[in-house]
Amino acid sequence: MPILITGESGTGKELFSQAIHNKSDRKDQPFISVNCTAIHSTLLESELFGYGEGAFTNAKKCVKAGLFEIANHGTIFLDEICNMSYDLQAKLLKVLQERKIRRVGEMIERDIDVRVIAATHRDLHHLVNKNQFFRPLFDRLNVIRLQIPPLRERTEDIPDLVYSIGYNTFTYRFVYVHH
Repeated sequence: MPILITGESGTGKELFSQAIHNKSDRKDQPFISVNCTAIHSTLLESELFGYGEGAFTNAKKCVKAGLFEIANHGTIFLDEICNMSYDLQAKLLKVLQERKIRRVGEMIERDIDVRVIAATHRDLHHLVNKNQFFRPLFDRLNVIRLQIPPLRERTEDIPDLVYSIGYNTFTYRFVYVHH
């Protein structure tokens, strides 16, 4: 079942998704993190699903597994899913429903077993209402939704967070929090 994590930029959505993975029965399998903003929309499909021989004009005879295949039996984290093209959102919905992927340029479908954790700092419900996010994908992702509040609203967590990343108590006494 997919998980949707929402919260402002910098709230730790990726760290939270990594923690979910590390505490799950998939912890010994791959955790793949994909920033959907960092990969140009024209390349994102081939990065996610891979590509077959001759998929691109003037392409050498090569085949590449996509990130979903690499994450098989593990977790794939799709950060800023709101930046994914509408067409690719529809393809992702099909992957979530059928648990199969098809590399770009191939006809063969491959079974996958991947936990999908999606994240965004934007209001997906608002984007759906403006026809900027695919409603069926939103409905599929919004089953388990985790809202992470910004650190400024949970300053009591700062010592634990600093300690958890390996600093000793001497170091975090000098952390100053602006309100």
